[in-house]
Amino acid sequence: MSERAQSRYLYVPGATTIGAVCSDGVILASEKRVSYGYLVVSRAGKKIFKIADRVGVACAGLVSDMQVLVREMEAYMNLFNLDVGRPMLVKSAAKFMSNLLFNRRLAPLITQTLVGGIDADGASLYSLDVLGSLIPDKYAVVGSGAAIAVGVLEDGYKENMPVKDAKALVTRAVKSAVSRDIMSGDGVDFFTITKEGIQEDSAKL
Repeated sequence: MSERAQSRYLYVPGATTIGAVCSDGVILASEKRVSYGYLVVSRAGKKIFKIADRVGVACAGLVSDMQVLVREMEAYMNLFNLDVGRPMLVKSAAKFMSNLLFNRRLAPLITQTLVGGIDADGASLYSLDVLGSLIPDKYAVVGSGAAIAVGVLEDGYKENMPVKDAKALVTRAVKSAVSRDIMSGDGVDFFTITKEGIQEDSAKL
């Protein structure tokens, strides 16, 4: 790798952000470290956000861009609910976010995003890149620790896993990435999204 390429890599914001569909919901998780190259800017960064009662977003990238995207999505979700009289479907929310990102393609929001939730169609998860490419999946990982965490997920993931088992697997995947990726660390935040709503909790690593 050239010196120029290395210096460019140093200032890519790091993260390990994971989503997994389970038998009765979705698990979203992200570690807390906010880094800028070799500098740890914060050990208490928040990278998972609630945008509706049963829909959450988990991001990897620039924290400011995550916040802009989430605020805009939350506003549109509320407007849709007021206008139509029902919550937006998870698939529709992911498509709407895809359009927002694509419309910003000339000045993109530097964030990779996972949208997960549960609605009348069941639990679902979608992965989006900075230009709005939309990929549905049963599990997904984004961020600088993705290459490490995805191997743990692929080895342990099973269709219709109970929430408890899915959360344990996601925790193991985050721990694996944190142990190898210097841009990830300092604890992990979780969203457990079920028909009852979103339960948020955190854990130390």
